[in-house]
Amino acid sequence: MKASLFDYSLPKDLIANSQASPRDHSRLMIIDRKTGKINHRKFYDIESFLKPDDVLVLNKTKVFPARIYAQKVILQQGLGDSAGGKVELLFLEEIRPGIWSTLSHPGVKPNTNIVLGKHLLNVVGHEGITAIIDTHLGKIKMLELLRKYGHTPLPPYINSSEREQELRKEYQTVYAKSTGSVAAPTAGFHFTNSLLKKIKSKGVRIEYVTLHVGLGTFAPIKSENIEDHPIHVEHFELEKGTAERLNQARKAGKRIISVGTTTVRVLETCVKKKTGIYQLVPQKGSTNIFIYPPYKFKFTDALITNFHLPKSTLIALVSSFVSYPNTGHKFESFKSSIVGKAYQEAIKENYRFYSFGDSSLII
Repeated sequence: MKASLFDYSLPKDLIANSQASPRDHSRLMIIDRKTGKINHRKFYDIESFLKPDDVLVLNKTKVFPARIYAQKVILQQGLGDSAGGKVELLFLEEIRPGIWSTLSHPGVKPNTNIVLGKHLLNVVGHEGITAIIDTHLGKIKMLELLRKYGHTPLPPYINSSEREQELRKEYQTVYAKSTGSVAAPTAGFHFTNSLLKKIKSKGVRIEYVTLHVGLGTFAPIKSENIEDHPIHVEHFELEKGTAERLNQARKAGKRIISVGTTTVRVLETCVKKKTGIYQLVPQKGSTNIFIYPPYKFKFTDALITNFHLPKSTLIALVSSFVSYPNTGHKFESFKSSIVGKAYQEAIKENYRFYSFGDSSLII
């Protein structure tokens, strides 16, 4: 399938640079994936589109300030240290105790020391822009160091200016708990604590999964055919109690509403067919699931999601959700799909796009 089928044009002035304030005052587009009917609302109205006994599933991952700007110190054999230039590092994940995978700009070579505050980090390996860093610290201590010196790892289309402390709250869901993401599960940005309380009081069950979001979520599909795109790997956890409650809800015919494509990745990774029905299997691991038409969704009945980048894996996922075999609409292109037409309506109505943008509920 040609990747160009998932492209569309977006005016740059519709890319949101900051969150709506308050969070739940963002706009909400209700999209009926069977009829194509569209309803324009505010996000705080979402409660009226939820039914008692619905199950809302959210991703509780937490973004950490993974980007640092530091000074290089080069180790020269027999000559001691010499000052190097500045370097930008983006800490991705701890691959073994004290050892982190990072992206560096510019590239750094082994035997380079990096000064962060009063602490020295050592480059022990590199490949292109990927640098392997020995921090000589446990994970908790390293995260403390990043909280002190690090910056929020914003996507490239957001201008951060000089508002780091503000961004640490803004680029985070109000229910974030499990530290590990370098990108936020942005579909959850629109919820406030009071809105979640109101939703619960209606009888909607709220459940949480964890998927640590990586930079691959922003990566455009560059291959000619979508099948050839190297899909990103992300770490997740579905706890036993959560899986059991979701399976019970599914068996009882309750609607499962995924908040964000990251939640979808967890549910669709963990679902297995048992005794003729689809059930979730609790597990912790990594997923490289790649969802594009004609994928059959097995554990998501409705989806809350933002408006995504052209030719992205997220556009492929939402295209699949509104197309056969999930609806009666055969996928031909994003532009001609139910959701593609909704995007054109969103552009016409000046919706805000991408991470800090407006939201949609696809039912």
